Amino acid sequence: MEYHNFGNTGVKVSALGFGAMRLPEEEIKGKYHIREEESIEMMHKAFELGVNYVDTAYGYCHSQSELVVGKALQGWRDKVYLSTKMPTWEVKKRSDYRRFLEEQLKKLNVEYIDFYHFHGLDEDRFKNIVLKHKLLREARKAKEEGLIKHISFSFHDKPEVMKRLIDIGIFESVLCQYNLLDRNNEEAMAYAQSKGLGVAVMGPVGGGRLVVSDILREAIGPDVKSTPALALRFVFANKNVSVALSGMENIEMVEENTRVASLSEPLSSKQLQIMENFIENRKKKEEIPCTNCGYCQPCPNNVAIPEIFQLMNYYTIYGLKEYACKEYQNVGVGTLWSGEKDERKQAEACEECGECEEKCPQKIKIMEKLKEIHEILG
Repeated sequence: MEYHNFGNTGVKVSALGFGAMRLPEEEIKGKYHIREEESIEMMHKAFELGVNYVDTAYGYCHSQSELVVGKALQGWRDKVYLSTKMPTWEVKKRSDYRRFLEEQLKKLNVEYIDFYHFHGLDEDRFKNIVLKHKLLREARKAKEEGLIKHISFSFHDKPEVMKRLIDIGIFESVLCQYNLLDRNNEEAMAYAQSKGLGVAVMGPVGGGRLVVSDILREAIGPDVKSTPALALRFVFANKNVSVALSGMENIEMVEENTRVASLSEPLSSKQLQIMENFIENRKKKEEIPCTNCGYCQPCPNNVAIPEIFQLMNYYTIYGLKEYACKEYQNVGVGTLWSGEKDERKQAEACEECGECEEKCPQKIKIMEKLKEIHEILG
């Protein structure tokens, strides 16, 4: 296992971290329950193979993840760094910070948390929740009391917002999205490292998307056994990544991912260049040039234009056909990651008012593209 300095925290973390968001579950009488014995066995196997960073959160696995992670840490607490997250969006008053923290310490059955995150921080939540309720003072106080070791944040916003949060000077590590499909945070991650923050990344295998595509693996050649292995090696090759969190679901995934994390050469510069050229050539031929700027929003009929274009790019550029079709069917179904009801609409809801095309800086023929995409993904 490779180990990296985690910013200026004085901690060395394993290249691979255990993401406890996708622990195996089963449904019993309409309620979901983690398969506890299997989950603990997986985590213990990861720890035995050198993983020393485990990441969970208040709401993961129907709010049961922290309980099981706490049980898995028994006998390993002095060897494994624990990361969890406070549900920032649930905070209504200043005292909620301490209330959540104390509840999580109890669920995890630990005396302290190594990396305690403001979960899903973006510009709006920072201004209207963290600053409004003076939560940074609460975080400092908790650190002074030894209840948390390091103040961190997980991130879902534009890269320039990440830089502004880093410049506040209180955060010691950041957790953000980064993988072959989503490289938007590359520059901000380098900035975080330059400012002494540890950089943890989530979704190194694209949230499971890259598992079902062999296009990229074929571009590299026989040296790469699988697309997930390629995706992990790509992430490990970035010197600004301290630890990559993988949501592992079984022992076989644990063994394979730790094997990949133990390779001394993640990907050669030649392989990286081949992959870069391959992706760029496919983009020139196939890509819808949507930058996800959001100028086309809000749509009067709530059509999820940027998200739909992104799914189509996954379909054509990366060959993620099954994933793109499945996710398209999920548009407008259930809840978003924030917990809010998904009110978005599929492409067929477009009434061709033309507002979006007037605003689009890329001059995309949006109405025409939406019709085409619905024919393919719908």
